Amino acid sequence: MSTPTWQSLPRKLAATCRNLWRSLTSMRTALVLLFLLALASIPGALVPQRSLNAQKVDQYIADNPVIGPLFDTLQMYEVFGSSWFTAIYVLLFISLIGCITPRVAEHFRALRTPPVRAPRRLARLPHHAAATLPGSAQENADKVEEALRGWRKTTRTEADGTITISAEKGYLREAGNLVFHIALVGVLLTVALGKIFGYEGNVIVIADGKSGICNTSPSGYDTFRAGLSEDGTGLHPFCVDVLDFKADYLPNGQAEMFTSNIRYQAAEDLNTDTWHDYRLRVNEPLRVDGARVYLQGHAFAPTFTVTFPDGTSRTKTQPFAPEEVLTFLSSGAVLFDPPAEMGLSREDSRKSQIALEGLFAPTSQLGGETGKLLTSSWPQMLDPMVAIDIYKGDSGLDSGVAMSVFRLNPQPIAQGRLVKQERVNLSVGESVTLEDGTIVRFDGAEEFANLQVSYDPAQFWVLVSAVTMMAGMLISLVIKRRRIWARITPVAIAGGPPGESGDGFEVAERRAVVELGGLARTDHAGWGEEFKRLGKQLLAEEPREEQRPPQA
Repeated sequence: MSTPTWQSLPRKLAATCRNLWRSLTSMRTALVLLFLLALASIPGALVPQRSLNAQKVDQYIADNPVIGPLFDTLQMYEVFGSSWFTAIYVLLFISLIGCITPRVAEHFRALRTPPVRAPRRLARLPHHAAATLPGSAQENADKVEEALRGWRKTTRTEADGTITISAEKGYLREAGNLVFHIALVGVLLTVALGKIFGYEGNVIVIADGKSGICNTSPSGYDTFRAGLSEDGTGLHPFCVDVLDFKADYLPNGQAEMFTSNIRYQAAEDLNTDTWHDYRLRVNEPLRVDGARVYLQGHAFAPTFTVTFPDGTSRTKTQPFAPEEVLTFLSSGAVLFDPPAEMGLSREDSRKSQIALEGLFAPTSQLGGETGKLLTSSWPQMLDPMVAIDIYKGDSGLDSGVAMSVFRLNPQPIAQGRLVKQERVNLSVGESVTLEDGTIVRFDGAEEFANLQVSYDPAQFWVLVSAVTMMAGMLISLVIKRRRIWARITPVAIAGGPPGESGDGFEVAERRAVVELGGLARTDHAGWGEEFKRLGKQLLAEEPREEQRPPQA
């Protein structure tokens, strides 16, 4: 009588789940998932990421109207936080745990299991040696055991007086392999915990001794990435002021080292207004209250003064973004609102805004057909100059629309609300006067430092897991798993039975046949030489090596 379908359905479902679990927790699946994780990380290096530079992502979408929105749909601009990357990460985590757990149990069982019995025909093993030696079987067995000191061994005596010794070494090889995989799980886990409980912020600080950052709110950063459990209200409070900045360059103009002298205060220092000096360098972060302050880079921030027709003026120092890495030719934009002292209405004030957009060269060089095309010949600020377009009108500064700090909003220009007045090159101290009497002066530039504040409570354990993983891999590569067996058979050369005497019998000379056999999984890694040394020590002759696989 067949089983009803409704009764067999749970068993089929259970069998399907069991097979899926076995497939997921196999080592082959773990390797495939590890490969997929590495493959999935590639777009994070090739495509701009929102967590690092949202403006660059917007520009990439604008420059690529076809694949740009498609990449956004596929979460290519948020690779490491995307659903598909997280799915691979979690599956790899589960696969490794499911793969390692039974192997750990099996390894502990192997540690408690005595070495296997000696095969009947040791001559069939890849390494074999035999000799007839003086002394009883027990005496020769004692010599073999002494030579195998440090091996896990078991001695057995058979009914005919033959003694067999089974010895095994290299259990740490499998232990190292397990440690490697367990530590790999540790790396995955601690990295995930760091992303959950940590945060990271980036900020540009003018290196003039007056500017700084206080780690009290995400609003103080240009970009801020909070972990899943961090809402920005529990930041570790400390303040950093950037006093100066110095860049060292090679003769070819390539940056060699960035150095910035800073001062900071944290914990009780905030109440007592106590400051501590620190020299911040690349890869030498400031560590304070569990957070780290990194010096990532620098560029220049030109200073402009706009004097309006009524004589009031405003001065701004605005960071420009580097366009050329070697010469630090930079681009940027500066917006000026008319001061309240002019007494303009809100509408007239909006129409009287001054906007500057252009290039900054730390060491100017003019060229081109007109001799006015500005470039930079050196990354240090030796002869600064700007080439700017000057606009007047409504720049959209008060519209509430998100704008790039390095570029003007092109919409007001296209609509005619922001009109170009002049295009000029200005050296330090030079100025230009517009038709309405407004004066725009270039006052020089300051260097700015790009600081990154990072808090990762699991960073230390990531390091521990990584070091443990490397140690486990080294152990699994260096140590060889090998087995050796010895069979000592007593023989009599003359007279009666060995060890006995009686009427008409002469006591025989006690001798024994000592036979050795060796087997190792890593035969190419030096086990043959070790077996030869053991054979020479025990048998006083060069052992014979058979280059063929072992037979059952």
